[in-house]
Amino acid sequence: MTHLEEELLSIKNAVLEMTELTKLQISKSIDALLNHDPDLATEIIHHENRVNAMELSLDRDCENALALYTPVAVDLRYILAILKVNSHIERAADHASTTAKYVLDLKSPLSKELVDATRIVEMSEAAVAIIEDVYNVLDSEDTSMARAIFKKDSILNEINRASSEIIKTYSKNNPDHIEQALHLFSVIKKLERIGDLAKNIAEEIIFYIEAKVLRHKKKKSN
Repeated sequence: MTHLEEELLSIKNAVLEMTELTKLQISKSIDALLNHDPDLATEIIHHENRVNAMELSLDRDCENALALYTPVAVDLRYILAILKVNSHIERAADHASTTAKYVLDLKSPLSKELVDATRIVEMSEAAVAIIEDVYNVLDSEDTSMARAIFKKDSILNEINRASSEIIKTYSKNNPDHIEQALHLFSVIKKLERIGDLAKNIAEEIIFYIEAKVLRHKKKKSN
């Protein structure tokens, strides 16, 4: 194994570790929200510093690999893709931390009626699953698995689209729970954004493997 190959393997292991931690952060943030657990929320916020440190370290590793080994072709594409993937994963973790901060703001547990109406449990499970898919795509470098993420994101989009009217109706009927409704609406938006970030990561992996940038292809076809 060459020095560059060793460096690329180290980068891959680092991004996998960061993705796994981010998945845990998202999962725990929803648990804290649904169970009104401020202690767990505080833990999540504390661990955000660890994710941020991992992002900075991974950026440095990629920059060092570019400077020291001047990679070309597929190796260069991989490092460029990981630089973007790194940013997307850190932003997904940020959404988990923000959700945890909402938990600290809430004065009481979420209404079961509100939880059921918004399908937040289903949406959160889908968000965690899509980050698990991201981990598997980064590990396997399978473009067919990467493209499957685009379809799996549809459930997040569907629940997000329906949430505005649901929250609006609930708030009118339950004025004492408006704060809960608004916080949950914000969480839904963040879970939907996690799906978008997962799609961005899938695109970067496809770019690395196939040298295709799907966003540009879509623009040309319009």
